[in-house]
Amino acid sequence: MAAKRDYYEVLGVTKSTSPDEVKQQYRKLALKFHPDRNKSSEAPEHFKEISEAYGVLSDPEKKQVYDQYGHAGVDDRYTNEDIFQGARGGGFESIFESIFGRGGGFGFEQQHGSDILYETSVTLEDVLDGKKIEIDLQKQIQCANCHGSGCKPGTNKITCSTCNGQGQVRQSRNMGFASFVTATPCPTCRGQGSMIETPCGDCKGQGKKKGTKKVTFQIPPGIDSGDYTVTGEGNESPNGTNGDLIVRVRVQPHHLFNRDGKDIFYDQDVSMIDATLGCDIVVPTLKGTEKIKVASGSQPNTIMKLKGKGVPHINSRGTGDQFVRIVVNIPTKLSKDQKNLLNEFQKKGD
Repeated sequence: MAAKRDYYEVLGVTKSTSPDEVKQQYRKLALKFHPDRNKSSEAPEHFKEISEAYGVLSDPEKKQVYDQYGHAGVDDRYTNEDIFQGARGGGFESIFESIFGRGGGFGFEQQHGSDILYETSVTLEDVLDGKKIEIDLQKQIQCANCHGSGCKPGTNKITCSTCNGQGQVRQSRNMGFASFVTATPCPTCRGQGSMIETPCGDCKGQGKKKGTKKVTFQIPPGIDSGDYTVTGEGNESPNGTNGDLIVRVRVQPHHLFNRDGKDIFYDQDVSMIDATLGCDIVVPTLKGTEKIKVASGSQPNTIMKLKGKGVPHINSRGTGDQFVRIVVNIPTKLSKDQKNLLNEFQKKGD
């Protein structure tokens, strides 16, 4: 028989760990290794081990005995029933209720409508100011005839006789060291607790049908390419929660600007003469034009900043900047006179 592991090692805690932290760690491990959720062959043994460790470390008296005498001290003084009975009194059962639902079984989630993906593209100008989008969305909507009940108008659902309206059936399970009552969805009513006796003719008892709904949503300023969620605008679920509309946004490339986050970049061509002597130029921005001064002697790739002429930051206040890069154009064809002037300039420079 393999030697028992240290209880502190089993739970991943220390002697100084607070009772609340011990409980939290046990909840985490119980959720991971409970055989109803973990189907591996090792799960029951792991679950038994962590439950035994928690049964001792959650009880101040048993913990003191273990800290002084180790496993031998606990084994001499307590039976398995003592350990798990004490743990129950210390909140063991409440942990299982919070993890799996009352009775140690699984809780049941509401039905959830499926999500819908919608793809759209926006311009860089839309990123600057935001954009309101209105679409006619094809999706599952609540049946107007039965108002989502799935029943023929004038009739009602009947209580499931298998689970007596509870939506779940319970079963006692003996795991060798403790007994738990687990709950599973009722197979007859699929966990609903009731059934449709006379279905609605329009939706065939589904409570929903395919239709069209006008959906309006706002593309916020500063948005970037990616997926964004419009909560509750996916396929509808009359007996649960609606799915979401996932808007996949693609920001179109701009013919003038490149974007990096909230900053934009623009290349401005300048002649060799203007770069040498200096000049005033007008550059485009997302909101019109700006006049800037090119200093005399400006070198190729000189960067000038137009503060606040970028795009907003989607998650914070403030606006980015526009950076203008000076691209000096070197002429590839010169007349004889032009070449002579440059040669003369070079000689004087030497």
